[in-house]
Amino acid sequence: MLHSVINERKRMKYTIVGFPRIGEHRELKKATEAYFRGDKTAQELQDTVCQLRIAQWEKLRASGAAQIPSHDFSLYDGMLDTAWMLNAVPEKYTRLGLDDTGTYFAMARGYQGERGDVTALSMKKWFNTNYHYLVPELEKNTRLSLNHTDFLASYEQAKGLGIETRPVFVGPFTFLKLAHCDHDKAHFVQPLIEAYAELLRLASRHGVQWVQLDEPSLVMDLTQEDIALFRTLYDGILAQRGEGGTKVLLQTYFGDVRDCYAELLSLPVEGIGLDFVEGKQTAQLIAKYGFPEDKILFAGVVNGKNVWRCRYAAVLEQVRSLRQCVREIILSTSCSLLHVPYTVANEPQLPAEVLPHLSFAYEKLQELAELCRLAELPDYTQDSSFQSNVALHSSGSLYPNPDVQQRVANLTEEDFTRPTPRRERQALQRKQLLLPLLPITTIGSFPQTDSVKRTRSHLRKGEISAEEYEKLVRAEIKRCVTLQEELGLDVLVHGEYERNDMVEYFGENLAGFIFTRNAWVQSYGSRATKPPIIVGDISRKQSITTPWITYAASLTNKPMKGMLTGPATILNWSFPREDVPGSVSMYQIALALREEVLELEANSIRVIQIDEAALREKLPLRRADWHSEYLDHALRAFRLCHSGVQPGTQIHTHMCYSEFEDIIPEIDAMDADVITFEASRSKLTILRALVQSHFETEVGPGVYDIHSPRIPSVTEIAAALKMMLRDIPADRLWVNPDCGLKTRNLPETIAALKNMVHAAVCVRDTLR
Repeated sequence: MLHSVINERKRMKYTIVGFPRIGEHRELKKATEAYFRGDKTAQELQDTVCQLRIAQWEKLRASGAAQIPSHDFSLYDGMLDTAWMLNAVPEKYTRLGLDDTGTYFAMARGYQGERGDVTALSMKKWFNTNYHYLVPELEKNTRLSLNHTDFLASYEQAKGLGIETRPVFVGPFTFLKLAHCDHDKAHFVQPLIEAYAELLRLASRHGVQWVQLDEPSLVMDLTQEDIALFRTLYDGILAQRGEGGTKVLLQTYFGDVRDCYAELLSLPVEGIGLDFVEGKQTAQLIAKYGFPEDKILFAGVVNGKNVWRCRYAAVLEQVRSLRQCVREIILSTSCSLLHVPYTVANEPQLPAEVLPHLSFAYEKLQELAELCRLAELPDYTQDSSFQSNVALHSSGSLYPNPDVQQRVANLTEEDFTRPTPRRERQALQRKQLLLPLLPITTIGSFPQTDSVKRTRSHLRKGEISAEEYEKLVRAEIKRCVTLQEELGLDVLVHGEYERNDMVEYFGENLAGFIFTRNAWVQSYGSRATKPPIIVGDISRKQSITTPWITYAASLTNKPMKGMLTGPATILNWSFPREDVPGSVSMYQIALALREEVLELEANSIRVIQIDEAALREKLPLRRADWHSEYLDHALRAFRLCHSGVQPGTQIHTHMCYSEFEDIIPEIDAMDADVITFEASRSKLTILRALVQSHFETEVGPGVYDIHSPRIPSVTEIAAALKMMLRDIPADRLWVNPDCGLKTRNLPETIAALKNMVHAAVCVRDTLR
């Protein structure tokens, strides 16, 4: 079955793994939020979804894609959709008695109303991306089955337009690996087999030609038990699907499948999707072990996660090599285009020298089409489009700064080390800051009201002056400080009203970044961001936060936190350069932030938070690569930011919506004085890991979920604090929400913070 030379070649075609779904102008976000407010009905929301899907399919058909995905669209999240499809709906949601749409969104966002009070499903990062997924909960009484077949409606809708599509699903192995289950997952293996087998039979009965099963968990470190589970699932599913009918594309992404390549090849599927961008060993696996003649290789050669034009020379050489041993190849993206914006055409304001280098979702379709055309030429090197691409990538760095490069080269070990041991610093800080037990604070941002957004819009449009803008922002800061004092918080924040986004705002004050106006990317649900694009060497242009923080500090006698975004988070939540290692950009950012930290300290700010919300996001998926490729650099960059401050200056950091249990010792090695974690959605599972690693940093596990509109009760928060105190000494425990409050409205925020303060004071009183 395996072979080395292929004489029969099929004409090169292309497809994609998946497509953005929020709408080119965030139509889905706006429609969803209108539904949440009660301004749209569920049917009106579905009508918007229908229009967006049609536009997506028409775009893909017009581009010339050979296979067009469907069911990659989602109202909120693909893992949530899979749980819904498989009837993995915990009883606490079904008990509410809501309609289908209401139940679905209760799982996504929680529910608090006349029908009950439930929290949302946990939220975690999707592998090494900036996207969040909802974690399915498999209870002992969960009965998995193919309960919803919504994919057929979208398939038939596209078919009615004359478009044959390939429905996309999260595969059974990835679903089971990522789901939360408080008992043996083996209980769900056979029901999963039966549900997915029924899905394939149903697709076949409706004339579906291809189905795509996404299995990104196959690129992780796999145990023999994992591989056995994978084989059990697919052997069972494929044995029951029947002869002929719907073909299966088993799609992987975010890395290579070195641990299970042989098992993957032996499956009776018709297509296998492999990642040639992040998959370090993908090409070597094929060269060494071959590829079956009876399968199509869906080769992920165009980067689905970054925004730079691909290098045609490298891709075409890769294709030439693959054609020596693979019978049929369909070019594709390395992963779904969910992770990039829609089109460069919406950004005419960007520098003329940068625009030719950029490729968003629509442009990646063009690249794939052009690569297919070039691959068929006898000598593609003579083609003008190939030559233009080579010239583009030979033009050198866009914005070099030799001084910045030299500063990074001159760094020594002393630059990464704070000389006073942490325990000595913490004792000094407690004495100087005069904080009570269980000090109460927030993570940083306060609600971005319509007034704040209008003020920023007026400034951007030139309708108000910079002086008027500053006056309005200062008024918001004053209201925020007054509110926190009235609520009884111990360490205050200024509210971040001057910031559009925690990364974009910093990038605007750093050389080496450019910014888009309409390049939105989904983060989770209805939340979208516009990641900055790093185009050159990075340096601090001016004071970033000091004027705002010092003004806020002047309004109170309580400690005021300086609020910064850390180097790993700024890098990870931007589109990075591809012409230098990420560590280089990270150290450049850290040097710029170090200047800001020292300036804040010089202006009497003694509590400084350097958020590293995204520290874990770019951690390599394979443990062997953690330290050498990323983690060591990220930790050193963080220490570089703060190593120059005095012992009495308290350094905080914050992390959220990832799994941190396996890197707790490394987090402690960041040498911060205080760290706040997301913890409420993950049910405080991090506490045991903190104890087991003898964690020295003072810690504030989040006591309530800010990504849900529900208001936590005093009793609920007090119970969480008492649970924390079983594992964390009272003199090292802080009280705070899960994350910043930017996405909440003001009434929700005030009510929740009142309850948080009340609960903390009550628990504090029991400790005296």
